[in-house]
Amino acid sequence: MPIYLDHAATSPMTPEVLAAYISALSVVGNPASIHSQGQNAKRMLEEAREQVAASLGADSVEVTFTSGGTEAINLAIKGLFWARNDRTAGSRNASSSGIPTELDNVRARPRVLIAAGEHHATIDAAEWLGRYEGAVIEEVPIDATGRIDLAALEAALADDVALLSIIWANNEVGTVQPIADVVALASRYGVPVHADAVAAYGYLPLDFHTSGLAALSVSAHKIGGPVGEGALLIARSATVVPLIHGGNQQRGRSGTQDAAGAVAFGIAATNAIENLDDKSRALEALRDHLIAGVRAAVPHAILRGDPADRLPGNAHFTFPGCEGDSLLFLLDVAGFSVSTGSACQAGVPEASHVLLAMGLSEADARGALRMTLGHDTTVEEIDAFVAALPSVVSSATAAGYADQVTVLGH
Repeated sequence: MPIYLDHAATSPMTPEVLAAYISALSVVGNPASIHSQGQNAKRMLEEAREQVAASLGADSVEVTFTSGGTEAINLAIKGLFWARNDRTAGSRNASSSGIPTELDNVRARPRVLIAAGEHHATIDAAEWLGRYEGAVIEEVPIDATGRIDLAALEAALADDVALLSIIWANNEVGTVQPIADVVALASRYGVPVHADAVAAYGYLPLDFHTSGLAALSVSAHKIGGPVGEGALLIARSATVVPLIHGGNQQRGRSGTQDAAGAVAFGIAATNAIENLDDKSRALEALRDHLIAGVRAAVPHAILRGDPADRLPGNAHFTFPGCEGDSLLFLLDVAGFSVSTGSACQAGVPEASHVLLAMGLSEADARGALRMTLGHDTTVEEIDAFVAALPSVVSSATAAGYADQVTVLGH
């Protein structure tokens, strides 16, 4: 059986979560119905909402279930932008002619700040606002470790900024961002901050109330829950304009709610934070063992991301002279599931935008591999991976191998 080292892509459901999911799928009833079966489904749904809220230091009323992290991010960025530029709010101060007389709270706020190297859900949502809604999108640079430049952020902040969106921990290189410092700077200008915590959830302690964030996005399948379930936490003080209309079943989102998926999400959320400190320390030890092993096996490999302030299960390397896709293919054949720091569109490999934002050249960014560990990863699995790596790297650098991979369609 292949050794799975790609938990940042998705983490398998535990038997407990799977059993609860299957059981909940057999329950009949729409949570919005007032009969007893509908109310039973609603009870299940609301109990799950409380579990997710508790896992994130939030109130249940602040949890809006979504179809996943991507929808949650889109709702946060677009919803906050629209709310901060809602000129209909001026109608409350309209004269008898219907013309607004006070516009202090509806001034134009066209600028959207995002950190460089964000997940494409953030990048694409922001770019859509720029293309269709007149937003002015500005990237705040990151340094060579992937950490946001706080001085540049402070210089970019102003009263005309609608929102700032930043990833809590980078999904590729694992660098953890200084969220408290970011929120403190933004608060000076009254700018709401959204954090993409999809990669951080279940691996770092997250406290929504303490953070001061306006919104926070998470996804169930990254913590051993089902695919197709996510949540956007919306602070009581924040307002988002919905993406989807037609029933107002949730704050900021219409649509019949998936009670069964929420049940599985709730159990995964509870399990994710149980003994989190101990589990994270154990995962850090495994990660450091992996990093040391890779460096010993392939001395020219370069660790990317912050060397210390990084996700406990993330090890990201570049291998000079290699193509990441070639390494991935060879490791897959050898029985190891990992990821690369590059995307492949229309068969043309592209260097990771995260690594490029960190200052790497396109050539240096190509030979990237991301290994992400789960709480069930073992030392034996890591040792097996390290033992297989030198021959894989040697093969990946062999002349003509890239052409072979292209012919094979990988």
